[in-house]
Amino acid sequence: MTERLYYTDAYARAFDATVTAAGDENGRPWVTLDRTAFYPTSGGQPFDTGRLGGAAVLDVVDREDGEIAHVLDRPLASGAAVRGEIDWARRFDHMQQHTGQHVLSAALDRLFQARTVSFHLGTDACTIDLDKVVAAEKVQAAEAEANRIVWDDRPVDVRFVTAEEAARLPLRKEPQRGGRLRLIEIADADVSACGGTHVARTGAVGVIAVSAWEKFRGGLRVEFLCGGRALARFRLLRDAVAGSIRTLSVAPEELPDAIARAQAEQKDLRRAMRGLTEQLAVHEAARLVAGAPTVGGVSLVAGAFDGWDAAGLKALATAVAAHRGAVAVCLSAAPPLLAAIARSADTTIDAASLLAELISRFGGKGGGRPELAQGGGLAADPAAVVAAVRERLG
Repeated sequence: MTERLYYTDAYARAFDATVTAAGDENGRPWVTLDRTAFYPTSGGQPFDTGRLGGAAVLDVVDREDGEIAHVLDRPLASGAAVRGEIDWARRFDHMQQHTGQHVLSAALDRLFQARTVSFHLGTDACTIDLDKVVAAEKVQAAEAEANRIVWDDRPVDVRFVTAEEAARLPLRKEPQRGGRLRLIEIADADVSACGGTHVARTGAVGVIAVSAWEKFRGGLRVEFLCGGRALARFRLLRDAVAGSIRTLSVAPEELPDAIARAQAEQKDLRRAMRGLTEQLAVHEAARLVAGAPTVGGVSLVAGAFDGWDAAGLKALATAVAAHRGAVAVCLSAAPPLLAAIARSADTTIDAASLLAELISRFGGKGGGRPELAQGGGLAADPAAVVAAVRERLG
């Protein structure tokens, strides 16, 4: 069985070991070692990466037989002596997040009896799922208490106990397995059975920042970031806010109202533009129909219209179809083409069928009704589409 060095020393960045077995599964070589500092995916915490000799470690799997399989980018021979090196930046990030989770979960439990039922350490953020809904002000109070514990720089100790000894201790939650247990104890804050990697003192967590929360499966899902992740998110938000206040020429505290005003103004402008586009479409349609050729017994307005978006093309096609005996095939100017097809009520052309034929020939997607259809993604020059329409109607 693999000796798990991370159980007693999460700060071990390098180690020497011997390959005890080697194999290949689905084209991916793997090895087991007599000892390892690589943490396997477990308990909501992702695996470590790094190197074993000349091979990169791509995954670490905790097998049912007690061995830890290291999935590599190239094979290593059984019996080989290897030097293992942990990707320390990744490992320390996981240590910060996991320790921060213990502190935050303990604060929520102690202050509001909100128990953590699951934990996920993601790539960008972490989440804990609580067994009950907690009001926003209580989440913030727990966040403040958790950070007080972090800034106290309390020791985070690791010890091993029997199930009987554990039963006499104030564990935050019932252990999921029996036998010898590994406990993580944060002085005067938390005692939990856990196999993950943690910092030696709470101060190394840096800060615990709750970034979001939402109701989830009858409880509450809380998203949070610790240490370096919190700093990275702060920088992202700082730059976004700074750019926004420069653009809108407002103070930071005025930003939400300024954005709301800008959205309202944009909505009004879109409404006004839509009205003007519809008016322009009516006048443009009259001009186009007056000069349209007769193809297959209908006045055909077909071509590319530069500067008209999807809504504008629809308005133009609809305006053309308001004239007797008219069919409109309005296209955008450059591929992939947008298309709006409409026909007047006194014609028998099926706009949806015509569009389907064009899509079958030129690609794209869309649909509609016999009197009006819209699509996009046609991979063709507008002239080729117009020629195909003329051929179809003629």
